[in-house]
Amino acid sequence: MTGVLQGFAVIGVIIAVGYALARTDVLGPGARPVLSRFVFFVAAPALLFTVVAGARVDVLFSPVLAVSAIAAVSAFLLYAVVARLAWRRTLGPVTVGALSSGYVNANNIGLPVAVYVLGSPAYTAPVMLLQLAVFAPTALVVLDAATSERRRTLGGTVLTSLKNPLIVAAVLGLVVAVTGAPVPALVLEPLKLLAGASVPLMLAGFGMSLHGARPLGAGSERRDVLLASGLKLLVMPAIALAAGTLLFRLDPQQLHVAVVLAALPTAQNVHNYATRYGTGVVLARDAGLITTLGAVPVLLATSLLLV
Repeated sequence: MTGVLQGFAVIGVIIAVGYALARTDVLGPGARPVLSRFVFFVAAPALLFTVVAGARVDVLFSPVLAVSAIAAVSAFLLYAVVARLAWRRTLGPVTVGALSSGYVNANNIGLPVAVYVLGSPAYTAPVMLLQLAVFAPTALVVLDAATSERRRTLGGTVLTSLKNPLIVAAVLGLVVAVTGAPVPALVLEPLKLLAGASVPLMLAGFGMSLHGARPLGAGSERRDVLLASGLKLLVMPAIALAAGTLLFRLDPQQLHVAVVLAALPTAQNVHNYATRYGTGVVLARDAGLITTLGAVPVLLATSLLLV
């Protein structure tokens, strides 16, 4: 249990630093958009490439990965159905809300949890690969189409999205992982340094966004935030438990891993994507904050029940 608390404590400190920077205005009024652009165009693609390029291809066929995929896609679809059909939300906010419901923080929270609770950091690799190589590029294609100022054909949207640095990084990383092609140290080492900046800058940017913000305040589309948060914290782990037990008959250790991964909070990447495309920013921010706080008791309860 110490690992869960330690992971959240580290994240909380960096978020607090970002909040303090915004409160004191040390970086100036234009800091947030500049920070977001640097993460989106430089640091996050470097992280994406290094993670995907170093992943083992056979993890794609892991039963735990299959359970994680089912739980995430189910959460995406449940949110999209309610928000789009019942509440008539537009495509951009629906996409951000769906990501907030099922895109987990497998890196800066998932890694310490995997080390101290599950026993190995390798458990997060399949989920990170799935999200960075499949979920993120798919969502970015949709967000690009949803926020474009002019109507594009499907082919035009795909071609434009292929210029997205995150998608390019994912594709290149997959090529390296599949072919086993060596990456020169002169290329890989600078990318690793840039990748190391991605998570703290995302968290600092998230903290900066909290200054002056009132989660679930008037006009913040509370029901959208509550729906996304409820799906992330409660429904997604329940689906992982059911799928792991009934469909895949996972052993106790694998089931514990699958449910813990599903119980991780919403990734800060979602807020970064929302900020970059200027849609669903408040939704991503509030859902990220609520699920980060709510994941502590959920993860504790999950580990106590399944260990």
